[in-house]
Amino acid sequence: MLAAIAEGVSQIRNWLPAGDTLATLHAVQAMGVPVHIQKRSPQSWDLTIEGQGLRGLRQPEKPLDCRNAGTCMRLLAGILAGQSFSVVLDGSEQLRRRPMGRVVTPLRAMGAEIESENGRAPLHISPATLQSIHYKMPVASAQVKSAVLLAGLYASGETRIVEPGPARDHTERMLTAMGVPVRVEGNEVILPAATERRLRPLDLTVPGDISSAAFVLVAAAIVPYSEVRVTNVGFNPTRTGIVEMLRAMGAQIVVENERVTGGETAVDLIVRFSELHAVDVAGELVVRGIDECPIWTVAATQAAGTSRLRDAAELRVKEVDRIGVLAGELQKLGVPVVEYDDGLAVTGPLQLSGGVVNSHDDHRLGMSLAVAGLVAQGETCVLDAGCVADSFPGFVETMQILGARMSWLEGEG
Repeated sequence: MLAAIAEGVSQIRNWLPAGDTLATLHAVQAMGVPVHIQKRSPQSWDLTIEGQGLRGLRQPEKPLDCRNAGTCMRLLAGILAGQSFSVVLDGSEQLRRRPMGRVVTPLRAMGAEIESENGRAPLHISPATLQSIHYKMPVASAQVKSAVLLAGLYASGETRIVEPGPARDHTERMLTAMGVPVRVEGNEVILPAATERRLRPLDLTVPGDISSAAFVLVAAAIVPYSEVRVTNVGFNPTRTGIVEMLRAMGAQIVVENERVTGGETAVDLIVRFSELHAVDVAGELVVRGIDECPIWTVAATQAAGTSRLRDAAELRVKEVDRIGVLAGELQKLGVPVVEYDDGLAVTGPLQLSGGVVNSHDDHRLGMSLAVAGLVAQGETCVLDAGCVADSFPGFVETMQILGARMSWLEGEG
């Protein structure tokens, strides 16, 4: 997205062609952005993107299909709010159920013309003149923060965002690398006023996604006699919650070979099987590991004592209600889960029993249940698992390489 509105040609290496990222790629192409693709492997592409500048995008011929990608829809809403053409953002039935009001509200406060039904997709965006905003976010959200920052590129004044807690800062880092002087003062993120903005093109190698690596890390920590090295993993401090959660439980995780690429820290992680003990996870640690909470719950089933997850109400408005659905599916494997409004509790260690479970078309739940199956007695069958390609195409094949007895059902892969 940022390369599309830069001035010049961006080079992006090690780009992952997953369901969510492909939806974003197709969206920018539909707005007239030339993208040249070199396929290094099925899971790694190099992209050359000819940026069109902040106001060089073209009106697409039809609604932009964000598929299942909430990040795509929310961040594009920020960019498109300042364009000179009308556009519709739509997606799958699953995405249509997800709340978009948290983005629509601050964008409307900036003057954006956005129509939606009950704060959900599709979003109908019309041309508007945007004003800067001093916005205090009710909950920490990298997607909301990013949408407001991106809309702020089209506003003449200073945009200030007050965060109630830490959230991912990839957008701020990339904007800074592209010549936009975003600064952080305490809990405020500030986009200074400017009469004219120009984004320099990007030249970066994308590090591996720690949210995807988390499934491998947990599998190695709970499957006896395991030791796995995961190389070139992004280690942005706003994303390391899962590593801290696992270490607090006694997991042996070693960090090696730290370096910086494109303004982002990358490392190698070595994780070994460990006897785990229960912990309570809450507060800012949850914010820094919100997407990894389902796979952390699987680790908790193998930890001695009662592990509790609190302050995670955000999980109830993801692709599905990840608290309620995960609790129901783990119970099918013999895990008694106690639900809270904002989390859950699991008492372990437990001997899981194989069974038939369902991802409910949620990629993170599908992979979490598959990892749980590695420590269950008997066979575990995860239905509706094709969705894992939304974020981790090659998940099953990667686990097979590591020795997992895991395979696709006919027609799923």
